[in-house]
Amino acid sequence: MNSKQIDCILELAQSLNFNRAAENLYITQPTLTYHIKTVEEEIGFPIFHRSGKGASLTPAGQQFCITLRSLREEMKRAVEQGQNNSRRYQQGLTIGLPLRSAIYFLPQAIKTFEKQNEGVSVTPEFTPLHNYDRFLRGEQDMIFAREEDMKRIPDIKIHRLFRSKIYLISEKTDPLARKELIKLEDLAGRTLMVGGGSQAELRAVQQRVLQHLHLDHFNSNDHDTTLTNIASHKGICLAPGFLNDHNDEFAWTPFDCKETISCVIATHASDKRAVVSEFIKILQNCYAARPEFPV
Repeated sequence: MNSKQIDCILELAQSLNFNRAAENLYITQPTLTYHIKTVEEEIGFPIFHRSGKGASLTPAGQQFCITLRSLREEMKRAVEQGQNNSRRYQQGLTIGLPLRSAIYFLPQAIKTFEKQNEGVSVTPEFTPLHNYDRFLRGEQDMIFAREEDMKRIPDIKIHRLFRSKIYLISEKTDPLARKELIKLEDLAGRTLMVGGGSQAELRAVQQRVLQHLHLDHFNSNDHDTTLTNIASHKGICLAPGFLNDHNDEFAWTPFDCKETISCVIATHASDKRAVVSEFIKILQNCYAARPEFPV
């Protein structure tokens, strides 16, 4: 199945009329029919019901078209990215991270690096936290991760970046937001959200708070859900600083605890390219200059 055939299927799925779909694609109706029939023979099931009034999707065809639309969008993005890189760059680095704020100085580092290395691009790729599949398959050159998660993976090299402190997230109108440092006893009588894929270091802090203060608490599935719950006055939460998107919507106040989360960049041990080492060094220097990001 090629891109032209995908276009034919999706256009017919939209118009449900062979003549109209052919006109929209600037091909003849027999050509459209041929492409559709060829794909159906290839995949082994009918995508469309034919009738004198036009066409309708089969149940299997409906699901198939959902996947095809996603595939076409991925292909479009891949082509556009390739066009961008072919115009300006001869070499590229990819770095995986869960969200832009995870590496606060990433834009600054990319700007500095690309100014010093004309013809080399750095492309961030956003993947869910703790999902390292693309990196492990060699599809990403670097990945942001928790050091503890990387220690058990063979054939990689770990580059320490910073230690993320633990913060209390609250509404900006919350009295806790006026404090410079949150102590454990400050949370008495509050409702604490926990869970949501919390790192081991954070879970230890959460458990200590709950056991000491016997707080009301409830589970929150992920960070975005937690933020929504905070905005809905349902509670407060503790979170690592690297999740802070710095949009000034919530108050992030340091929490008084010894635990921190060691954040690193992992690379493939076999990748000896100087540009990789140089980019990581630029990132490390960005953090080293800021005392709020201990190494």
